[in-house]
Amino acid sequence: MPVTIPAGVDVSIKEDQISVKGAGGTLNLSQNALVKVSNAEGKLSFQPANDSREANAMTGTLRQLVNNMVLGVSKGFEKKLNLVGVGYKAQASGSKLNLAVGFSHPVNIEMPAGITVATPTPTEVVIKGADRQRVGQVAAEIRAIRPPEPYKGKGIRYADETITIKETKKK
Repeated sequence: MPVTIPAGVDVSIKEDQISVKGAGGTLNLSQNALVKVSNAEGKLSFQPANDSREANAMTGTLRQLVNNMVLGVSKGFEKKLNLVGVGYKAQASGSKLNLAVGFSHPVNIEMPAGITVATPTPTEVVIKGADRQRVGQVAAEIRAIRPPEPYKGKGIRYADETITIKETKKK
């Protein structure tokens, strides 16, 4: 399946890398020798360079990675996290996120370049960026500070995550 390039997005294919530039920024990906990439009339097509199994697998992988880059610079990606627990709150200021999640000290997290963080409510965190992998990685690192526990469900969880609550011990 070819990747359609929307208006306002510029894709340049060099021998060693693929570069995608748009309103959301610029993303680069190293070119793989097992895959031939061609740009024709605003569509990127991917073909395996030979008949090996690795080349066939890398074709689909590279196609999806480039598609994520195109979507990232045009629309962007976001992950939402919810804080569940008494006194749990988050506050974003610039590129820093300050969390109060039941520790004796506040947890301060510095966002990497290209990632923005917002807190619409004190118990909601929204992470946005053009690079899908980095947005997911930052969200996972924030969640790992206080993952949801199975008895009361307290902790940091993804907005679409469901936690199965265990039954407590009976006498």
